[in-house]
Amino acid sequence: MLVYEYLPYELARLDVLGKATGLDLNQVMERVRLAATRETLASPGPDEPHALSEAWIAFFQHNQWRRIARVMAEQRMAVYEPSEDRRAVRYEEERLQRLEKDCADAGQTDGQDPVERLRHRVYRVAARPAAALAGEQPMVRHYFAGSEAAAVEHAQRSFSRQSGTNQNGGYRIVSVEQILPQPGEQF
Repeated sequence: MLVYEYLPYELARLDVLGKATGLDLNQVMERVRLAATRETLASPGPDEPHALSEAWIAFFQHNQWRRIARVMAEQRMAVYEPSEDRRAVRYEEERLQRLEKDCADAGQTDGQDPVERLRHRVYRVAARPAAALAGEQPMVRHYFAGSEAAAVEHAQRSFSRQSGTNQNGGYRIVSVEQILPQPGEQF
């Protein structure tokens, strides 16, 4: 049975918590402004699941930055430290409880495969119609997958369904980028 170690919204939250750690209030307020701009500019892709759209990620992260700024002001923190943020601590406790429950629900009984914890990432995949015009913007989708190759596989299936409406053939994937967590970051 498969169990996800982190869910997309947990990755989005942890991304913000990690970046906020050690910042002072002025630096956090600058991140709030940047997140607000990103949220304003983000747009959901057509037929993209809400919880993985660029707009959802930007909205969620903007709210986290605002929450952190409020906590720092209320608690008069010199620099942000997640261990001093009651809600951040509670978030991690809830994730561990969810993981424990998911593992128990998937419990290994006689003849079943052992529980496998998956550490997925969120990838941004861009694709163009095979007969795209010069300068035409690619279609962008976000996928929750265990690897870049798995994200490409999901995208190819998704875009091949989309190509039924494209008279000139399918889509060609032009870029794949890991966005949550940031490449090189480990949770």
